[in-house]
Amino acid sequence: MDSSGPGDLRETVTLGVEEEFLLLDRKAYRPVGRGSQVLEAGRRRLRPGQLVPEISEAMVETVSDVCGTGAQLRGELVRLRGAAARAAGEAECLLLASGTSPLGRSGPGTEDDPPEVPPLRRHPRYLRIRERFGPLVRDQGVCSCHVHVGVPDVGTAVAVVNHLRPWLPLLLALTANSPYWNGADTGYASWRTMLWRRWPTAGPPPVLRSAEHYEEVVRTLVASGAAQDPAMVYWYARPSRHVPTVEVRVADVLPTVAETVAYALVVRAAVVRARAAVRAGVLPPRVEQDVLVAACWQAAREGATGELLDLIGGSAPAATPVVRQIETARRLLGPHLPDRGEQALVNAWLDRLAEEGGAADRQRALHRGTGRLDGLVEHLTLADPAHAPEAARGTLSRCAPPVSDPKEAT
Repeated sequence: MDSSGPGDLRETVTLGVEEEFLLLDRKAYRPVGRGSQVLEAGRRRLRPGQLVPEISEAMVETVSDVCGTGAQLRGELVRLRGAAARAAGEAECLLLASGTSPLGRSGPGTEDDPPEVPPLRRHPRYLRIRERFGPLVRDQGVCSCHVHVGVPDVGTAVAVVNHLRPWLPLLLALTANSPYWNGADTGYASWRTMLWRRWPTAGPPPVLRSAEHYEEVVRTLVASGAAQDPAMVYWYARPSRHVPTVEVRVADVLPTVAETVAYALVVRAAVVRARAAVRAGVLPPRVEQDVLVAACWQAAREGATGELLDLIGGSAPAATPVVRQIETARRLLGPHLPDRGEQALVNAWLDRLAEEGGAADRQRALHRGTGRLDGLVEHLTLADPAHAPEAARGTLSRCAPPVSDPKEAT
């Protein structure tokens, strides 16, 4: 990335994206436990590690290659989504791009649940998690989007995460895409966040003094039993354990490739800005952990159209319309988006969020328009290229690094 603004880095800043999707029955539009069949079908189209399992048999996850530009990332996501949708079609199911299932439960179910609730994937790691955490595993089949941005070392990653903490509520608000769950409107823009937050290590990261302090905290969490292993430290932003990146895990999976790419570019710009601050010796903003937790809850509740504690504007936190914080983000991150095409893509996404709201708002608008949750689901599923003419899907979008071991998937 050529230097064309304050703090931009001269090397290429790489990025990658992991997207989780739900599998639905073709007729009932409810989650179905066919993950193993979809993974088997996907092996014929994708390299190992590009389509991986998740904790529920009603889920799969795609993992992009390392990309240097937004255009490269777009090509990757189009390829991966298309292959995953085709694999789902071969297994007689649909691929859903929503943080939660509007109809039915996505599992994992327990022995007390009816048989139609998809089961836990029978992998040794997931079985150990269930043995340790018991009913907490129930209904953790929810779908997020993880963005990886390259950094040189763990020490840099730790320092960058400290600077990213105030951005996490806004990033969550902008990507909320799970208002419906199990047949009802939850009243939240991101119900996925509330289900996922039940894990003892899920939530905003603490302030960390150094790479050594980070490792000490992780060791202590594992020793306590609150995390089975280091990969189970589910902070919303963290140094990756398996690749040299900062991993931002706060977002719901988004409906379209264009939105996902724009969001990933926003995250990369925030990381570049944070690295510039670290190099300049600027201390991270002081945000109390309980305030940050409250702001993340507020973001999950309100989404892109409500008010949110402003943690990025530089003054004392106060409830501020998200639309105003979008303009603050545009001003702060613009200098770190030197590519004009990428800047145009991000600006178009932010403009749309400011004018129309986010994906959760579009889900509700579609539900009001159809009056049926199954009608909404029709517009959320990704078309199988082999069956695309059969269904007019995608109205929601119109109106609106390798990981193969399940140890790293959840």
